[in-house]
Amino acid sequence: MNLVNLESVSHAYGPKPLLTDVSLGVEAGERIGVVGRNGGGKTTLLSVIAGAVRPDKGRVTHNRGLRVGFLSQHDALDPSATVREIVLGSLAEHEWAGDQRVREILANLVGDLDLDAKAGDLSGGERRRTALARLLIDDHDLIMLDEPTNHLDIEAIAWLAGHLAGAKSALVVVTHDRWFLDAVSTRTWEVVDGRVERYEGGYAAYVLAKAERARIAQAAEERRQNLMRKEIAWLRRGPPARTSKPKFRIEAAQALIANEPPARETVELMRFAAARLGKTVYDLEDVTLHAGGPGNGPLVLGDLTWQFGPGDRIGLIGVNGSGKSSVLRLLAGTVSPDSGRVIRGKTVRLAHLSQELAEVDPTRRVLESVEEVRKYLQLGKREWTASQLLERLGFKGEAQWKVVGDLSGGERRRLQLLRLLMDDPNVLLLDEPTNDLDIETLNELEDLLDGWPGTLVLVSHDRYFLERVTDRCVALLGDGKLSLLPGGVDEYLERRAAGTAVTARLGTPAGAAPVPDPVGAVSGDGDRPGATSAPGQPGAGLSAKEERELRKELNRLERQLDKLGDQESRLHAAMAEAASDYARLGSLDAQLREINAQKDTIEAEWLELADRLGD
Repeated sequence: MNLVNLESVSHAYGPKPLLTDVSLGVEAGERIGVVGRNGGGKTTLLSVIAGAVRPDKGRVTHNRGLRVGFLSQHDALDPSATVREIVLGSLAEHEWAGDQRVREILANLVGDLDLDAKAGDLSGGERRRTALARLLIDDHDLIMLDEPTNHLDIEAIAWLAGHLAGAKSALVVVTHDRWFLDAVSTRTWEVVDGRVERYEGGYAAYVLAKAERARIAQAAEERRQNLMRKEIAWLRRGPPARTSKPKFRIEAAQALIANEPPARETVELMRFAAARLGKTVYDLEDVTLHAGGPGNGPLVLGDLTWQFGPGDRIGLIGVNGSGKSSVLRLLAGTVSPDSGRVIRGKTVRLAHLSQELAEVDPTRRVLESVEEVRKYLQLGKREWTASQLLERLGFKGEAQWKVVGDLSGGERRRLQLLRLLMDDPNVLLLDEPTNDLDIETLNELEDLLDGWPGTLVLVSHDRYFLERVTDRCVALLGDGKLSLLPGGVDEYLERRAAGTAVTARLGTPAGAAPVPDPVGAVSGDGDRPGATSAPGQPGAGLSAKEERELRKELNRLERQLDKLGDQESRLHAAMAEAASDYARLGSLDAQLREINAQKDTIEAEWLELADRLGD
């Protein structure tokens, strides 16, 4: 049974049609993910279904008594109301405190907020979580969410996905978080060119089905092109003959020409060559860092020694407020450590993408803001102008003369990425690069980073993107240390739930040689697996000879990891050079997977030996 029906619905904003003769329905219990380009009509579709926007044409019908919960991108919270009043309403304390479902929602969305705080005093992210908590506590037949994962950390996103997947309500959700789409959706709608294309399954199934549709469409288009060429050749066999052609043949050929589809407007990111890196990228020595400056705010790093090497691709994970952005600012040199020192390699050419986008002057034109970085860029054998590169990034014609302050969030994000990459960096620090980017642009960005050979440190709550572009993950857990996560995000969530972590080593006793870490991490008090024991303190239950043998084996495994890392870097470089040779790319990708499997096996052996040492 359909809860909502749309019949021949059309809607436009100004001259731009967003929905054209759309007919569809939402069934009871159905969970639908909505995808599409920014500005393509996803939010409009949700608003029309929810009844918040009346369409220009067509009819929208709701079942009698339908209870709809709608989370829009912009909340309308009363600034004078408290979090308690907004979320719990008139519920008495004994009512909500005795309800496990309500307690769970409060704990996972607003557990860090004072329930008596005024909404007007909350940050944008806190207001967003408050509005989401209010919606989930109420009972609804249909829940509609527009970008619900904004301002949520990885842990909260995983909880929300589980909560929605277990709910009885129907769900329609717009999000660019592809992992979240796969976790909650049983159907996918793509809003494109005013239409709504429907697919069975979540994001992964949608990608496969869309690829198959594209293959079938391409085959049909090739047949049409062949027929068109024959018809045109037939028509052009001399002017005298043209008047003698049967009329239906001429009309058919003209129809073929008239239906020639325009070139698809795509957002394309170029592959930029990275300047060569030396052996030293970043060395942190006994670094202590607080989020609010020396001795102020939460402790982010405590007496930490850490090494970033060439070609490292590291994802930095942690709850909101754990200090991830502070670590990136430390590497970028915009903040100084409370103590210790940060050694930066002489060959490092840094690009830092922050969340604020404050580096782009809002009064400049788009083209001017790129040309102030570089007017020309040599890519392969061709020299590109800033204007040509902007056009390939989706800024066509008059869009290049827009004022930066008038750009949308996604446009500003694309602009800043181009500015950074034109400066030919070999180290990228990316802080939430997926904010405001649609799925198509995210795919292009991932493709770019796949072939980029420099060092990458990424902070992102987009789990799909994080796991897609990084090789290793580490976590900030609020204790000044770094937790090594061989199992990636899944291991992070498990350790958070269990309250345990494998932390990086905080240093080496005086006079002892440091033991290299497979991800380059070392720390100051010997609590990481593999730390060198102080004289007279061998691993628990081990003789001195056994300990020496184990440490010798650790060193052997580390040398193997170094060699595999070098092979991995060479393969990445070879894949970048063979970008257009799909057969060679397939062979190189198979080799890369084999190397990664070897690395996983060796790292597991390394951790097992380190555990035996009892460090």
